[in-house]
Amino acid sequence: MSNKPDLLHGVPEIPAGSVPHANGCDQSCFLGERPDPLSYKEAIQTVKNWFRANSLWVIAYGTGCGSIELRPLGTARFDMERFGIAMRPTPRQSNVLIISGYLSIKSLKRVIRVYEQMPSPKWVVGLGSCTINGGMYWDSYATMKVLDLYLPVDVYIAGCMPRPEALIGGFKELMRMIKNGETKGYIDYIERLDWYRENQKQIIKDWDLPDYSW
Repeated sequence: MSNKPDLLHGVPEIPAGSVPHANGCDQSCFLGERPDPLSYKEAIQTVKNWFRANSLWVIAYGTGCGSIELRPLGTARFDMERFGIAMRPTPRQSNVLIISGYLSIKSLKRVIRVYEQMPSPKWVVGLGSCTINGGMYWDSYATMKVLDLYLPVDVYIAGCMPRPEALIGGFKELMRMIKNGETKGYIDYIERLDWYRENQKQIIKDWDLPDYSW
């Protein structure tokens, strides 16, 4: 038997002495266990989550020193767009809200308004120590201490301020969570809106936000 390719059909001939694969691959063709097939709904959800994770459109609320490390992400050295991360100008175009640095009582109402204008699914990233425990402003009368009492936070990135490498690490963790369907903050906000509203109104005395009823 010749080892020359069968140019007429574009398929090389089987070398002499070889054993061709059996027709109809069985379990032995796979390394390990054959994965269970996904249902149609699960398959569609998996594809959707993959697209969402690789299309993070960000609107950032930066305060003071809080957003200084966001700027380098758009430079050629870090190039956040290679991950599908892009900055957007309005809440209606965004699905990620970054709150970077301390959040003052005066600003909380504006951040809530921005978050509620964003289309679902949406995610919140708390950037820096101030969003976790108040940071250097932990004893200030004018700043928030724990952000997730007022908005559902999906990922915290610790640091004062976290370097661009840490920000990319936080975004990659958010992408992983989205792909695995682990980010349910926006659903929790809808289901427990009364609880969030109660916490928000304890801080915001001049309440004039619309009462949503999703």
